[in-house]
Amino acid sequence: MEQNAPSREQAYDLLTKYNKNDSLITHALAVEAVMLHFANILDEPEKEKWSLIGLVHDIDYEMYPEQHCIKAREILMQHNWPEDYIHAVESHGWGICCNVEPIHRMEKILFTVDELTGLIAATAMLRPSKSILDLELKSLKKKWKQKSFAAGVNREVIEKGAKMLNMELDYIIKETILGMQNVAEGIGLKGEL
Repeated sequence: MEQNAPSREQAYDLLTKYNKNDSLITHALAVEAVMLHFANILDEPEKEKWSLIGLVHDIDYEMYPEQHCIKAREILMQHNWPEDYIHAVESHGWGICCNVEPIHRMEKILFTVDELTGLIAATAMLRPSKSILDLELKSLKKKWKQKSFAAGVNREVIEKGAKMLNMELDYIIKETILGMQNVAEGIGLKGEL
């Protein structure tokens, strides 16, 4: 059967078919925005692809947390997604829950920013404004150093991703914040600004 790239609407419908939890959907929207932001600043030709992969990267997480990234392949194949999209989704769990290694720059970006968006969201929620719009790199770096803060965020994965990309961690953090700021209201982080 022919494998066509899905539309944004199809990807969102699929995400919400398998995920009902608002915080998982919000996380997916944040990662989608960050992936699109990086595709834009890196002048990638397949911006829509980057965006869609960000949107569905956790497609299997709510229903199959013990088989995360493994069930994703099954789900996306059932819906006739192209193999390169499936590989990209799987690869964000490399060394965490699967052995599919991120190869392409897009996959390495996803691997790196997935955990980072969670840390950024948690930091923004603690701000007096409850907003990501006034969040700066230095504030996030303070929270980064507090291992007890957002303890579920694997900082080593983010650092490993930055090394794979050969990019400065501060640059990745700054651009991830900017990507999330683009959809602040949609991800519940506009706060009082």
